[in-house]
Amino acid sequence: MRSELPLRRPDATVRLGWLDALRGVAAITVALHHASYHYLPHFRRTLLAWFDPGMFGVLVFFLVSGYIVPASLERRGSVRRFWTGRVLRIYPLLAAAVAVVLVLHATGVYALRDGLTDDHRPVTIALSHLTMMQDLLGVPSAINVLWTLSYEMAFYLLVVALFSVGLHRRSVAAASLLAVAAPALAPVLPAAALTARFGDGRVSLAAFVLMAASIGLACARRTAVARGGALLGGALALTLVLVNGRVDPWQGLAILAVMFTGTVVHRAERGQIRPRTAVGVCLLVVACAVGTGIWRVRRYTDWDTDLGEKRAWALAVLGAFAVFAIGFALRDRHVPRWLAWTGVVSYSVYLLHELLLMGLDTVFGRPRGDQPLLLVPFVALLLAASWAAHRWIELPGQRLGHALGRRLDPAPAASSAPSASASASDDRPDRPAAASAEDSDQQSLVH
Repeated sequence: MRSELPLRRPDATVRLGWLDALRGVAAITVALHHASYHYLPHFRRTLLAWFDPGMFGVLVFFLVSGYIVPASLERRGSVRRFWTGRVLRIYPLLAAAVAVVLVLHATGVYALRDGLTDDHRPVTIALSHLTMMQDLLGVPSAINVLWTLSYEMAFYLLVVALFSVGLHRRSVAAASLLAVAAPALAPVLPAAALTARFGDGRVSLAAFVLMAASIGLACARRTAVARGGALLGGALALTLVLVNGRVDPWQGLAILAVMFTGTVVHRAERGQIRPRTAVGVCLLVVACAVGTGIWRVRRYTDWDTDLGEKRAWALAVLGAFAVFAIGFALRDRHVPRWLAWTGVVSYSVYLLHELLLMGLDTVFGRPRGDQPLLLVPFVALLLAASWAAHRWIELPGQRLGHALGRRLDPAPAASSAPSASASASDDRPDRPAAASAEDSDQQSLVH
């Protein structure tokens, strides 16, 4: 760490507002992207030949997640409080959303994704989703957007592993190595290799047991045991990303590189590394992600082209980094309350928008042709549902997480790393402007 570099300490509310704004933009973009399948089918085809708004939104989420999550762990200095917070911030709404999907499926309103119930046993589906890493275990997600949570969880495990051995400051090395590994290993790494060899049931069971053991041991009070558990989790995450992802492994490596790039930017903002170093890492990650995509991406549908897919991927990566850079450059500016609020409820927006689309199709049917005006009531209903879910599901879980965390570890070790939210949070999740960026860091993923 270069201690001679000054630490920036702007106003806490302003500092967190730009992160909320980015999350809000990302969540709404993903929701509109999926809504375009229903209300703008012709425009969607034209747009996707040039730009993938869904991937753009996901990558913005991942950059924000990388910026926030390691800072949250380092600020507390407690793995026990970290995992307690993560579990009780993510799982309550996730469980509620999946429960709604299962009810809709049981009543015949909605059919689960192709192959989920026919090709996978219920216990395998349950275990894989409990790990949140079903996309790395050969099991389709119950809700399409849940795939991003698999990489979010992998990132958590890696961050805790690095923290346990004192390497959490090596964000530059982590982002750079992952970025370079994407093109270097792209020709040789197999997708879904473990599932093909051992079956999805065995792999899901093993992952569930190893992940539970990892988190449990990482929370132990004996340093050696905790370190071993954390390293077990990191090894599990890296193995699954490298050889058992649904997508090509290079994409998984690129996603992790993007997340650690967010951490690099945070360290530059806090004065822990030089700004030019962070810029260099950003350029390296963008170059590797875009270059490997142009080399490896192929079309997924009959109506698309290889050129269109490559172009859409490249512009999504460039767009995500550009928007994040703009947000970072304006981080000391005031953010409109309504825009910051969309970030506060962004996790609900992200998880619930596909459920709302299912319900609207069931009640009103899917319109023919492009009907852009229908996006207005869709967004209004989505924001209303997200407000309710955030208030009655997310916030109670966050409060419980804070309470349990303080009980499990009432006096955590002081963090050696200044955090993006160190002076902003008073551990009160009902204070959106001050706590949302820290307390909703799980949202920075996803799609």
